[in-house]
Amino acid sequence: MQIHDLIADIQNSPDSRNLAVDRVGIRDLCHPIVFTDNHEGKTISQHSIAHFDMLVNLPKNVKGTHMSRFVEILNEKECLLSIANMPSQLTEMVTRLNADDGYLQVKFPYFVTKYAPISKAASLMNYNVSLQGILEKGKMDVFATVVVPVTSLCPCSKEISDYGAHNQRSHVTVTVRATPELSLREIIQLVESKASCELFGILKRADEKAVTERAYDNPRFVEDTVRDIAASLEKISTIKGYKISSENFESIHNHSAYAEIDRLNMTAPVSQESSEAILCCDA
Repeated sequence: MQIHDLIADIQNSPDSRNLAVDRVGIRDLCHPIVFTDNHEGKTISQHSIAHFDMLVNLPKNVKGTHMSRFVEILNEKECLLSIANMPSQLTEMVTRLNADDGYLQVKFPYFVTKYAPISKAASLMNYNVSLQGILEKGKMDVFATVVVPVTSLCPCSKEISDYGAHNQRSHVTVTVRATPELSLREIIQLVESKASCELFGILKRADEKAVTERAYDNPRFVEDTVRDIAASLEKISTIKGYKISSENFESIHNHSAYAEIDRLNMTAPVSQESSEAILCCDA
């Protein structure tokens, strides 16, 4: 007889309150991952540190879930993540916890090497990404979230000013319902191409001149940003629906400007924290 057979298992005891729990588990567990993305026909992998939310449903007749099993799943092998394999990750979790429904969210920084426009100086840009998997009543949905910071320059300010125009850093949120083959990096590049200018980690003097003038030549209201991105997404056959928002952190006001287009036809069950871009795919 093992020692654990002699210790009372309180969480696995019956519960008499007749109330099922919709989601129970652990939140904000920090763990290393390897994230894989597709780009121009190639597979790109990078190591990162992620924060996990791992939740399942609990039947009305059971007192508690097996909290340690969530941590065991992550520690048993290297955690390889992608948009495409989120369904299998979620299925494994639900199976191990003897549950019917489950919710898995993984948040981590994603880095892209970028090159300054004139000097070609290389630097890393970080984008906050979140993958979410939801299994409820036998239906699987997978989401991916990315924050895309850009520059926006005000068309009105440019038009009415004798010289100069005010600009600001903006966060664009894009929610795409698509196939698992969709490239996260290509969505980032699409968003950046529709802004007044993209951001870079390193800019030399010639680069700073170039990006300042590029923004000046491409003024954008928040309305312009979401419309231009939506027009491009409409042409992508793999996208089944989308939601786009843009928030400008105004440089001459103590508030933000905001615009949104919602053609997603579903509600993404993720918290609306500071400006996020969401990709979701059919599992």
